[in-house]
Amino acid sequence: MGLENRVVVIAGATGGLGRIVTQTLAAKGMRVALLSSDAERLTALTRELNLEPENFSCHAVDAQQRDAVFETARTVQSKFGRVDALFNFVGGWLGGKTLVELAPQNLSDMFDQHVWTTFHLLQAFVPLLLTNGWGRIATVSPPNSLSPQPNRAAYASAKAAQEALLLGLAQELKGTGVTANIVVIKAIDAKHERDTAPTPSNAEWSTPEEISAALLYLLSDAAHGVNGQRLVLYGG
Repeated sequence: MGLENRVVVIAGATGGLGRIVTQTLAAKGMRVALLSSDAERLTALTRELNLEPENFSCHAVDAQQRDAVFETARTVQSKFGRVDALFNFVGGWLGGKTLVELAPQNLSDMFDQHVWTTFHLLQAFVPLLLTNGWGRIATVSPPNSLSPQPNRAAYASAKAAQEALLLGLAQELKGTGVTANIVVIKAIDAKHERDTAPTPSNAEWSTPEEISAALLYLLSDAAHGVNGQRLVLYGG
């Protein structure tokens, strides 16, 4: 089976990266299940991209809510009859406070947004991928999750925990035909400032199109042996 008609779940679909990934996959003939907590932005996205009704489904769901995620997985499976990939772009950022200044809720919020959402999505969708005997799972993460910068401990610790979930899962998936990987980026250059207004600070940013290309590679049969990896998209 080629890329055409593959069913890809995109969690966090209405963000800058999710929009480009959705557009890229749809152009390749793939079907997409779009997840976001914002129903209006989901509707706007599908109108903007002019997606055919039979090739997409929209799901306004808070990925922090376990039952809602599992219900969404059942709905996606019912519509398309299969799920081939899960791309998770859900999450937020928190910085600017020292560890001593952090409120407990700050740390809790970061774990809710990155760790619990990932946990729920994986538990709901991985069994569907395993049923196929083929599947791809990926998320994006910064390089400093393993070597945090000052005043970013809450965000870095949540991303490190998220990565541990993915990399641990990758070991459990060996031999199943399903893979799990992390695309490592310094920043998403949604406005293409790296090329239009280059500075030393944005020299290693990655465009959504570049990230989409990496995800397309992971979806290909050529990437069947790529599992449990941190694919670095900066440093060129």
